[in-house]
Amino acid sequence: MALAALGVVYGDIGTSPLYALRECFHGDRIAVNSANVLGILSLILWVLILSIGVKYMVFVLRADNRGEGGILALTALACPARLRNRKWFLFGMGIFGAALLYGDGIITPAISVLSAVEGLKLATSGLTPFVVPITVAILVVLFLQQRHGTGKIGAVFGPVIVCWFTALGVLGIYGILQNPGVLAAINPIYAVRFFLENGWAGFFVLGSVFLVVTGGEALYADMGHFGRKPIRLAWWSLVMPGLVLNYFGQGALLLTRPETAVNPFYLLAPGWALYPLIALSTMTTVIASQAVISGVFSLTKQAIQLGLWPRLQIIHTSSREIGQIFLPQVNGALLIGTVWLVLQFQSSSNLAAAYGISVSAAMVVTTLLMFIVARRQWGWSFPMAVAVCGFFLVIDVAFFSANIVKVHQGGWVPLGIAFGMLFLMLTWREGRKILADRMRKAQPPLDAFWKDAEERLARKTGNDCAVRVPGVAVFMVGDRQTTPPALVHNVKHNKVLHDKIIILTIVSEEVPVVRENEWLEIEKAADRVYRVVAHYGFTETPDVQEIMERIRETGIHFEPRDVTYFVGRETLIASENPGMAIWREQVFAFMARNAFRATMFFNIPADQVIEVGMQVEL
Repeated sequence: MALAALGVVYGDIGTSPLYALRECFHGDRIAVNSANVLGILSLILWVLILSIGVKYMVFVLRADNRGEGGILALTALACPARLRNRKWFLFGMGIFGAALLYGDGIITPAISVLSAVEGLKLATSGLTPFVVPITVAILVVLFLQQRHGTGKIGAVFGPVIVCWFTALGVLGIYGILQNPGVLAAINPIYAVRFFLENGWAGFFVLGSVFLVVTGGEALYADMGHFGRKPIRLAWWSLVMPGLVLNYFGQGALLLTRPETAVNPFYLLAPGWALYPLIALSTMTTVIASQAVISGVFSLTKQAIQLGLWPRLQIIHTSSREIGQIFLPQVNGALLIGTVWLVLQFQSSSNLAAAYGISVSAAMVVTTLLMFIVARRQWGWSFPMAVAVCGFFLVIDVAFFSANIVKVHQGGWVPLGIAFGMLFLMLTWREGRKILADRMRKAQPPLDAFWKDAEERLARKTGNDCAVRVPGVAVFMVGDRQTTPPALVHNVKHNKVLHDKIIILTIVSEEVPVVRENEWLEIEKAADRVYRVVAHYGFTETPDVQEIMERIRETGIHFEPRDVTYFVGRETLIASENPGMAIWREQVFAFMARNAFRATMFFNIPADQVIEVGMQVEL
């Protein structure tokens, strides 16, 4: 499990040596001298120890939502549904944290692959014009193969990353042996002196130092796939030593040859190893990008299940691994965004200015939510929670402050993506609440409706009579308190009731996976009328055919071929009614029109579906 975790969890943070130390000295902000090199190395070492080794490994990984991690799982722990209305700011902060990770999902593939391919510039200057085209070609191939799933290439992820971290360590040792004096940077006093001697210039270098921990959120997000122990084992046994050795090796090179600050990672390697290192770096950055892309797919699926995003097509690329999914629309958006970034910024140094803001802001959100979880879930006292979380918050806020000055240099890109995603998520959530309220008010309560329906059945003639017809009718409705509009229309216009009627509501719970004995509720609402509520976790995919099979197993007998599914299809109209502004209602209506069809999303047999349309004023 630790080997498998290497390929998925640590690809992002593992590619940081390609550019992190280089960016600390980029632009001549800081002189490449002994004091500054030792100071920055000391910062890097202790940031890795405190932010990743202590904050994430010791504390954040404890915040598991039935084994699952990630910002949305943490938000559900910190702010359960019953508190949403009173703790709307807390919930909104969690959603914003999730929105920030979309910016990371676009930038990481661009900067990682571009920084690896840039090694060709050092091999020969004649290849410099081909760096950007080669990067774009690799990214296009990477995104196009997503529909085939990661199963075929996933087997090599772990071994390649093992080779990568081993290479990092070997190169680092090679560099350290050239100048062992670099080991003095282990002493944190050099980090303190760095700030004292460089002042504000030293503080703003933190924005580049932060690049060494980008990818830290992946440790928590992928906890559900591998568990805490394998992630911790991989970190302390291979990842942390490989990273630290390589950074110190690069630092030793800078102490000996300051002019190598242009690209200390590749220049650390002997000449004969340059091309193999470029090839290994490219494979590693592709793996890191793959892990981030898969993470965005999983995050989007969770957002859909939690009612924060409209239904999208979800393709399962593996019959054995439930986590391997492919979302065509999301993949296309990521491809366009990533290629645009490469063409717009042209170099990894330019992209580094845009990198870091979204991740540092997400880490601030994680720390704030961890404080709430520590108080409510772990039973920490207020002073203890303030002391521990406050310590990490100071570090996170310092990194965010150092990064926020990069807004005009490109940091506006991830922030723009994050705020755009936040707006769309909140609009979709608010719009669904308004729609459910309108539908509830427009339809009679089920008890009153069924009383009227029985009276219609009792009448044999007339315009307001109704008759029983053979078969089973399944009426899907989003709100369990609402009488399905399709059922009302069926009686009013068709004047029929089926022999058996099942009113089905699918509820997404704020847990990753619903326990076996909790996922299906069946209640007899009236004669041959059943109300069924199916509960799914936010990592699970609803399946109506599976639900119907389980209903049969409870003793409600019917043949699957005799079932007719009635699904509502609303045409939404923006109006002056109380709710959202008209322009936001129009955005919500647009999102609803482009949502994936319910019949396909819920795996309903297409030849047994009747859609009932109706207009709803928002």
